[in-house]
Amino acid sequence: MVSANDLRRGMMIKVENELYSVTGFQWTKPGKGGAFIKARLRNIKKNAIIEKTFRATEKIENIYIEKRRMQYLYSDGESSIFMDLESFEQESISNSFIEEERKFLKEGQEVDVNFYESQIISIELPLFVELKVTHTEPGLRGDTQTATFKPSTLETGAKVQVPLFVNENDLVKIDTRTGEYIERV
Repeated sequence: MVSANDLRRGMMIKVENELYSVTGFQWTKPGKGGAFIKARLRNIKKNAIIEKTFRATEKIENIYIEKRRMQYLYSDGESSIFMDLESFEQESISNSFIEEERKFLKEGQEVDVNFYESQIISIELPLFVELKVTHTEPGLRGDTQTATFKPSTLETGAKVQVPLFVNENDLVKIDTRTGEYIERV
C-alpha cells in the first residue's frame, strides 16, 4: 500500500479491483480542509482514461509488475509481435492496446514489457528514439536558429513538429513521453 501523496506518473495501482496506470496527477491544498490529489488514470483492460480524486492520506494498493526486456519484431495489422530476449518466446499485443506507443516503435527496437499475473499490461519505450523523417516540406537555407516549426512524418508514421531546417531523410531524436522533437542527429 502507498499513500496518495506517493503517486507518480507511470505507477501501476489497483483501485476498486481494476488495474490502472497513473498518466498524470495534480496535488491541491485548498485553503480549508485537507489536501487532495486529482489523478488521471488509464484502465489497463479497457484502455479508458478516468479522473479520480484521492485524499492525500488515503492508502492505495500498489501492484507488483514483472518487467521483461523484449524486442519489437513486426505488426500484422491487428497486433504487434514482441520476442522475449531471454527465452525467445513471442508475445502478441493488440495494436489498439498500444496505440500511443506504436507511433515510436520500429522493427528491431528493444522495449520493456510489463506483466501482471502473466498478462501483458503495458510497454515502456526508451525515453528517446532516433527516427528518420520520411516527409516534410523543404527546409530554408540558413534557417537554423529559429523557433518556427513545420509538420513532418517519421518512418513509423508518427506526425511531429520539427524546426524549419530539418529535411527529409534526416535523423531526429524524439522524446517518447511527449512526442516532441529534441534535436537533429
